[in-house]
Amino acid sequence: MFDVLWRSVAIGIGATILMDLWAVILYKFFGQGLPNWAPVGRWFWHLQYGKVFHDDIGQAAPYEHELALGWIGHYVVGILYGILLVIVAGTSWLDAPTFIPAWIVGIVTVGAGWFLLQPGLGIGWAASKTPNPNKVRFLNLVAHTVFAIGLWGTALLIR
Repeated sequence: MFDVLWRSVAIGIGATILMDLWAVILYKFFGQGLPNWAPVGRWFWHLQYGKVFHDDIGQAAPYEHELALGWIGHYVVGILYGILLVIVAGTSWLDAPTFIPAWIVGIVTVGAGWFLLQPGLGIGWAASKTPNPNKVRFLNLVAHTVFAIGLWGTALLIR
């Protein structure tokens, strides 16, 4: 059981690292801004008070360590998605990882961003309140596909 757990955690961490590297590539070569995890940290902080949805997370009371909390939350969610993949695909997937289950989990998890995090931050359902929601949606789908490649690739590395 411990073997399954540590591999699931490692898969989530590896996938999150690849997703972060993808963000750096987009920044360096295409001028896309880097993710700012401080608002996400503020959002996580306010969950303890039962506040899930904000009109504008920037107007919510700040938290001194929100950037650190945002980064931690980002990796914890990645780990949870790695565990979710192993639950959905089954532990035998760890011995013979295939891309499709990882990709399905990767794409399905976009829903958490579109229907929980983004409205929670005040940017609307599926980024509907942003200047270019379709661009954000496309980038979300690509980033989660990269995340799925990371899930699969990490599983291949540690099998």
